[in-house]
Amino acid sequence: MKAIVSQNCRIRHPVHFEIGENSIVDDFCYFSTRVKIGCGSHVASGCSVAGGKNWEFHLGDFSSLSSGVKIWCSSNDFVNDLVAIVPVDLRLVDATPVEGDVVFGNYTGVGSNSVVMPDNTVPEGAVIGALSFVPAHFPFEAWTVYAGNPLRRIKARNRDRVLKQADQVLAWMEKNNEC
Repeated sequence: MKAIVSQNCRIRHPVHFEIGENSIVDDFCYFSTRVKIGCGSHVASGCSVAGGKNWEFHLGDFSSLSSGVKIWCSSNDFVNDLVAIVPVDLRLVDATPVEGDVVFGNYTGVGSNSVVMPDNTVPEGAVIGALSFVPAHFPFEAWTVYAGNPLRRIKARNRDRVLKQADQVLAWMEKNNEC
């Protein structure tokens, strides 16, 4: 199956938008960064990935964002800085934006209406529960479940079971010429 990207999405930099086979991006999603979505992945309706073309959002293979997830690759420092649109050629004195790529490894996921701040790497198999807030630079561990605000480790994830399921899907895809 070829990738499916809804016509009802806003992609600011289509030249920097890549999506793997068997992946789907649902209606009403917004992307303003460079984007790479792996194979067999899903971005559900109403997700927003923002921060500008200097930053990248990467979603690994067999991964997903549930409805309403917000990913930020760049944000103002709301405590110390002016929170407004500033002309690109104007450098504000001592401005300290929070910036960085947001990268999700393979077999990762984020529950509905969660917010992920800039400069995060979510390693293979890690998942984030619904309604969670992920601060910038969070120290994730692979194959772990996280949730809440403040974000905290909930428990280990069943790596062997997930990989067995992924193998079943890959075998089916190969059998049906879907990859």
